[in-house]
Amino acid sequence: MKSARHHFTVLKQICDLIPGHLVPKLAREFGVDAQSRSFLPWSHTIAMLFAQLAHALSLNDVVDTLRNHSGVLTTIRGAAPPSRNGLSYANRERNGDMAEALFWRVLEHLHSLVPQFGMGRRYCGFPRRFRRIINVVDSTTIQLVANCMDWAKHRRRKAAAKCHMRLDLQTFLPRFAVVTSAAAADSKQARTVCAGIQAGEVVVFDRAYIDFTHLRELTDRGVFWVTRAKAMMHIERVRENTPSHSSILRDWVIRIGDPHYRKHYPEEVRLIEAVVEVDHKLVAMTFLTNNMEWAARSICDLYKGRWGIEVFFKQLKQTLQLADFLGHNANAVRWQVWTALLAYVLLRFLAYLGQWRHSFARLFTLLRGVLWECLDAVSLLKGCGTAPPRLRFTAAPQQAYLRGFAPS
Repeated sequence: MKSARHHFTVLKQICDLIPGHLVPKLAREFGVDAQSRSFLPWSHTIAMLFAQLAHALSLNDVVDTLRNHSGVLTTIRGAAPPSRNGLSYANRERNGDMAEALFWRVLEHLHSLVPQFGMGRRYCGFPRRFRRIINVVDSTTIQLVANCMDWAKHRRRKAAAKCHMRLDLQTFLPRFAVVTSAAAADSKQARTVCAGIQAGEVVVFDRAYIDFTHLRELTDRGVFWVTRAKAMMHIERVRENTPSHSSILRDWVIRIGDPHYRKHYPEEVRLIEAVVEVDHKLVAMTFLTNNMEWAARSICDLYKGRWGIEVFFKQLKQTLQLADFLGHNANAVRWQVWTALLAYVLLRFLAYLGQWRHSFARLFTLLRGVLWECLDAVSLLKGCGTAPPRLRFTAAPQQAYLRGFAPS
């Protein structure tokens, strides 16, 4: 199927998904407009978005390409190509909170346009029998250049930023994110990442996020949580439930045995030890939860669904541009991380409109190759990978004739 022509480039169609009033409004809100003279906030946003969509490797890569297409770039609401120093200065000095606010406002806008956005392409590991919102919390480390980034010192010769994410497993879209230095412990960010979870929802995280004071707060708010037990954790068994499946080794109701942690979480907790498959090997894992009613296998399946956020991070880090950074200070890194998330959501929205059924990596490479082409992006996605209908052969003939007899 040949994709239809369009009056504007694919890059403009992607950028037009951002409301026209939004960037100038946020620039005034965060004081960025006062710092911009010739290089306007809208041009800055387009340059950073293009760096993600084109997988640009350096400032010169972004600047030279946009300068060579300056005539077409002007059609994107008057955007202008930046200079190398101008783009570097904007990433360094303009408030990175604007990029974060832009991401959340655009995601809210896309949901207002299509309330079902994200529902048709759920994660394959989503436990189908759950009708609740399942939040998965985890972090990913973004390796940086140690000798250039003193603010992000992680080890002796390494530097890294860390993105803490809360992902909606049903829509496979982020619900909260924060970018920090990798030196901070995950448990310190648990309360911040889980702040917006409502009563009745489920949150799943690994044992790095265990903070018993925070777990008590989640229980008091009516939030169900599932995590892995820490190694060598002291417990006191209260009662034992009958295992409902052969893979369940233990299903106990316990109390925290360590006096230091017990004063922060004095209530009963459910401990489930089960045999699960990891890398094609059967291993025993121990889970903790505050839900006393669900089947033990359901708790195991919930934690298994946590792998979805690892798939999300893989899509983000290996497909978009989060390996070569255009700036070295913390503000420039935040601009690039939040713009990567913005590019991800815009591409996912186009994929939803185009009924895309292939991988995100293939979606990215398809659109990256035609950014400056005047093709209809939605019809391009609908026609990709399709083939003309094949001839149908019947298993048996419709009519059979005896030899020597002509058909009537």
